[in-house]
Order: sequence, then structure tokens, then C-alpha cells
Amino acid sequence: METSTDLKALKSRQQLAWASGDYAVIGTTLQIVGESLAEACDLCWDQRVLDVAAGNGNASLAAARRGCKVTSTDYVGLLLERAAERARADRLEISFQTADAENLPFADASFDVVLSTFGVMFTPDQARAAAEMLRVCRPGGRIGLANWTPEGFIGQVFKTLGRHLPPPPGVQPPSRWGVVSHLETLFGVPAASIRATPLVFNFRYRSAAHFIDVFRTWYGPIHKAFAALPADGAAALEKDLTELLHRMGRTADGALVVPSEYLEIVITRN
Repeated sequence: METSTDLKALKSRQQLAWASGDYAVIGTTLQIVGESLAEACDLCWDQRVLDVAAGNGNASLAAARRGCKVTSTDYVGLLLERAAERARADRLEISFQTADAENLPFADASFDVVLSTFGVMFTPDQARAAAEMLRVCRPGGRIGLANWTPEGFIGQVFKTLGRHLPPPPGVQPPSRWGVVSHLETLFGVPAASIRATPLVFNFRYRSAAHFIDVFRTWYGPIHKAFAALPADGAAALEKDLTELLHRMGRTADGALVVPSEYLEIVITRN
């Protein structure tokens, strides 16, 4: 079992990884996920909404479009700057604040709805992050999540990365957030109900080589993985990712489409 010091060090490394590259290049393609989650949570005008580990703001923008009073947070300030650029372009009012998902700087029951799309699932201390989301959500409020599943494409990408760069012992994989039984463990008694719906997001690129080029350039975890490996190790990782893309993807009009399963989750708080 890892100690809290180990988890703190891991979080620092993760923060550097997400700050490398520019996740916004990838994140903006996922906007439809934020829109779908906003509808699943039945967001209403003037509701107080917190977006946790917001990245470049997909869920934040979706909530603001529905008239909500949105606070958008992430521990990577550069990503929030990208989100702020998008909000200004759409003339949406959103409050941006640098914050750690495991130590949210807000009072108990501050928000009607707490959201996270492919964000909070990457926290090292999963139980603490879930507890923080529950703490800041008012009784009767909702927590909305979009999390990659272990069996889906992105879950398999991280499994592939783990074969080349094994994760620290005792740390649960992010894709555990895409397993209903694990969500029940994380949110437990404070949750009056947990509704999880399997959905698919389609990654669309020219080819497997195009996907890998984009992700190794802009997507922090893959960018850092390639940088950490020697030349032969990087070549082996590229080969395995190419095989995965061909196995799980399909060709459409000469281009690549890769379906990736995720869970859309709505938790109602007691």
C-alpha cells in the first residue's frame, strides 16, 4: 500500500504530465460528452455547478450554455486558460479557479451539481476525491461523471502504457472509475442512487499513425511515456498502440474511427 507521501509525489508527477503537451487539442474534440452529461444531469437555469478536473472546460461550457452559475476548476492553470478562451468566444460567464480535486477549496454543500468529464478519474487518491465531491454537493444534489471503462479503447490504451511503464504499486488504475461496483464503493451510503449508462465516444483520425502522432505530441500521459522510454522502448510502444488501434478501430471512407466506451454516471446525493 502506498503512503500519503507516495501519493503526493505521484500527484506532482501527474500534474507535470498533464501540463506537458496541450490536452486542449484533444479535449476540444470531446465536447459532445459534456453536452450529453449536462442533459443527463438535467441542469437548470441558475443552478450552482462545479466542474472538477475540468481540463479545457467541456462540462463547464455545457453547463454555462444552460444558464448555470459555473465554477470551473483544475490543478493545471494552463488548461483553465484554454477553457477561459473558449468561454469568452461564446460569451459565457464562468468562474475559473485553480484547485486540487482531492482538496476542493469550497464549503460543504456549496453546489447543486458537481461534474467531471474524464478528469477526476485520474486522481491518485480516488476515495478522497470522491469524498470531496460528495462534501461540496448539497443534499439532494447530483454528481455527474463521464469515465472511461477498463474494457473500452482508452482503458486499453492505459493498460498498454502500463505494460511499458508499470504504474507504482498499490495505485488503482483510473479506469476503475468506469466500473459500477467501484463507484458504489467510492460513493457508498451518501449516494441515494447511482445511475450508470454505457455510451461510446468515437475518436476520428486519418489513420493509426495520425492518432499516435497527435496523442504523443499533445496528450500528457502519452507524451510523457514516449519521452521516458529509450528509442527501442518507444518503438515497441508505438507498435503496440498501432495494433490496438487496428484491432479496436474501423475504417470509414479511408479514415480511422475508434469507438471508445465510457460510463455516463448520475449520482443523487442523500
